Amino acid sequence: MIQLSSLSKSFGDRVLLDSVSWQIDDRERVGLSGPNGAGKTTLLKMLAGLEEPDSGQIIKPSGLTAGYLPQDGLSHGGRTLLEEAGLAFKPLLDMRAEIQSLEERLADDSAGEDEHAAMLTRYSELHESFRRQEGYSIDLKITTVLGGLGFSLEDFDKPSETFSGGWQMRIALAKLLLGRPGLLLLDEPTNHLDLEARNWLEEYLAEYPHAVILVSHDRFFLDAVVTRITDIGLRKLTDYVGNYSHYLREREARMERLRQQKRDQDEELERMQAFINRFRYQATKAAQVQSRIKMMEKIVPIEIPPERKRVHFSFPACAKSGRMVLDLRGVRKAYDGRPVFTGINLHIERGDRIALIGPNGAGKSTLMRMLSGVEKPDAGTRAEGHQVVMQYFAQDEATRLDPTLTVYQTLAGDAPIHMVPHIRNILGGFLFSGDDVEKPVRVLSGGERTRLAVARMLLRPSNTLLLDEPTNHLDLDSKDVLLEALEDFGGTLVFVSHDRYFVDKLATKVIDIGRGEALLYPGNYEEFLWSRKQQNAPPAATPRPAQPVRAARPAQPAQPAKKSTAAAVKEQPQTQSYEERKRLESEARRAKKALDARRRRIEELETRIGDREQAIRDLEATMSAPGFYDNHETAKPIIDRHQALMWEVGDLMHQWEQLQQTDL
Repeated sequence: MIQLSSLSKSFGDRVLLDSVSWQIDDRERVGLSGPNGAGKTTLLKMLAGLEEPDSGQIIKPSGLTAGYLPQDGLSHGGRTLLEEAGLAFKPLLDMRAEIQSLEERLADDSAGEDEHAAMLTRYSELHESFRRQEGYSIDLKITTVLGGLGFSLEDFDKPSETFSGGWQMRIALAKLLLGRPGLLLLDEPTNHLDLEARNWLEEYLAEYPHAVILVSHDRFFLDAVVTRITDIGLRKLTDYVGNYSHYLREREARMERLRQQKRDQDEELERMQAFINRFRYQATKAAQVQSRIKMMEKIVPIEIPPERKRVHFSFPACAKSGRMVLDLRGVRKAYDGRPVFTGINLHIERGDRIALIGPNGAGKSTLMRMLSGVEKPDAGTRAEGHQVVMQYFAQDEATRLDPTLTVYQTLAGDAPIHMVPHIRNILGGFLFSGDDVEKPVRVLSGGERTRLAVARMLLRPSNTLLLDEPTNHLDLDSKDVLLEALEDFGGTLVFVSHDRYFVDKLATKVIDIGRGEALLYPGNYEEFLWSRKQQNAPPAATPRPAQPVRAARPAQPAQPAKKSTAAAVKEQPQTQSYEERKRLESEARRAKKALDARRRRIEELETRIGDREQAIRDLEATMSAPGFYDNHETAKPIIDRHQALMWEVGDLMHQWEQLQQTDL
């Protein structure tokens, strides 16, 4: 158990924590929540012993080890990746070296009998201690953790200094996880992880045998890992048992109760003040007046956290593109002789919302650059559709901002006239408020530049968006602003994101990139995971695998095995272990969730098709009126609209047919 007792911390006149008491029990997994600047990172540093509180104390059990992962800034060098990760087991490695040394000395016949006996005793003690501390599984543990975090076997012998900043943080995270400290403190551990590594880390932390406290802006990750959310605000800590989604509901209910209590208190204070003002100078009421004055002095005003400002806006209007937006044929790409793509075909149509999925280094950013036209393929063709107005957000978009401009000037420079009044609201949604808007870009941090680059993108009219990791360095509120804008975006969207909640909300198709291929799966990320798991099922239950994207029509997804999960649980309860039954039940729930999501999508498409067909009928009624074609200028927009709706209905029907086939 770790306890905070009457702990206070401030910076200048800004008080972060004021005499707070708090505790964490062993094996608890706590997520810290609160607005930027509330003190989440400061609290982690105090628990790690890197900062001292102004007053109060942190009570820890003797011998407790704490491991802290900062957001960035760590680097390693002078050793290979394997050697660096092995430092987590330095005492055991030293013990293993001593055991090997003793083995060599025991083989030497020149040692005396007493010395030989002493060495045997020492060897036996070391061997038993090494076995008890699981020293013989060191290599397996290192390989498992490094592999889970995305390192390949070829990386193990590379010098650690050759890895980039994001991979340096993965090395630091691997060392922490291997060391298994009694208190694990993680500040944005998912910032540099792809989806595969995040999924692995979720499972690892769910089974972690000690206490974990973390800060994360990944809602899905928090939901999967934490058992408690601690909200930092108004100089105190407030606990909410459950995951992040439960916290959001409970916090809103608590805020509503608090607002009602504040209203009741204000009304009571007004009544007492009115009584005092009315009878202050009447001698017969003097005692009652004094009583109320004392009561008012004792009342502690109820504080309500400022409501987080919700910013909502729509993208600037832009003419629709043709039905075909982008088309790649036989595209090949290699770097230094290493093939990234070996001949992919990709057809993107108007209205597609495609998430590119794959491990880091698989080629997601390469494909985005080829789609945008920034980089040419080594072989194959790229075709762009009619009236496509494209906007490409690169990973390094933040570095392209003009450092001489202020934050406000950066957005105002190329914003449409009608969007200029909304610039300050948009900046506020991305945490630029007050005097921040007058800061020059050159003084902004990397995270602030990324937020500014995303905000600028939202002001430009376009009908096709290519977004390469736009959610990096965004907090949850800023992600919500971007997510809501993209949900309402009526054009074509292709994006890369390592935030599962973001992907699930937006994607209607997923392309899995790796091994030189691009495999298409209809549906969101949850359905993609289910389809891929079905492909890896035993042969009897294995559905037809997804095919590479080779033509205009998307590949058909895997057929679900209707009896392979829930039925298996019911049919053989006596012959299955508890773990196997739990696994099958979990798969059954996931399959049902994927099926429900697909059916919801079908219902949504049917509604949209009905709306478009009604609009077509209305236009046809107008077009059939006498004299409609007499005035070409007034008739042409209606004819164009009718044709566009016909194309759109055809596209929606195509999506509907695909989903109906996968739902059989």
